Amino acid sequence: MKTSLAPAAFAAALLMMAGPLAQAQQAGDWLVRARALHLDPANKDSTGLNLSVNSKTFPEVDIGYFVTPQFALELVLTYPQKHDLRSNGVNIGSLKHLPPTLLAQWHFPMGALRPYVGAGLNYTHFSSVTFTPAVQAALNPRIDKNSTGLALQLGADWDLGNGWLLNADLKKVQIRTDVYAGANKAGTFKVDPLLFSVGFGKRF
Repeated sequence: MKTSLAPAAFAAALLMMAGPLAQAQQAGDWLVRARALHLDPANKDSTGLNLSVNSKTFPEVDIGYFVTPQFALELVLTYPQKHDLRSNGVNIGSLKHLPPTLLAQWHFPMGALRPYVGAGLNYTHFSSVTFTPAVQAALNPRIDKNSTGLALQLGADWDLGNGWLLNADLKKVQIRTDVYAGANKAGTFKVDPLLFSVGFGKRF
């Protein structure tokens, strides 16, 4: 008799645990996530210099607001990130980029699992752009300081209960800048990174 009751008791315990996990988000909810993000740049350019920036992992924070239980807006934020700038694998300088991204999302509640897709705009500001003395003297290079491009997103939240979430997220973002040698445009450098992040969130 005890053996036959064990599966039922285990199932009942799972249902009790699933109760808070299945709580759906509501219109007016706020969601704040902290994630570790890995940036993997595409590094394509038309300058002939084979320009590239390094991959990097760094923290980011996003703030989301649910307009309806399924439609949300998300703002992704971080602090300026420094990258080495290379030509044919040789370091020729460095720069910082600040890439806030605004996304519109559609969520698909499936109990504790909440997949979502998103699309929006990225604005990137380049700062602290420096070149090695030899490159500066030979080419007098510069880049456009601002970039605006599309962003696509695929992710999922796993409800841990009491408003806490485990999150995994993948984004493809257009980040590019024109490159100049003196007054002449040399081409366009496309960073266009793939961004993978994992972290935790809290719904309020």
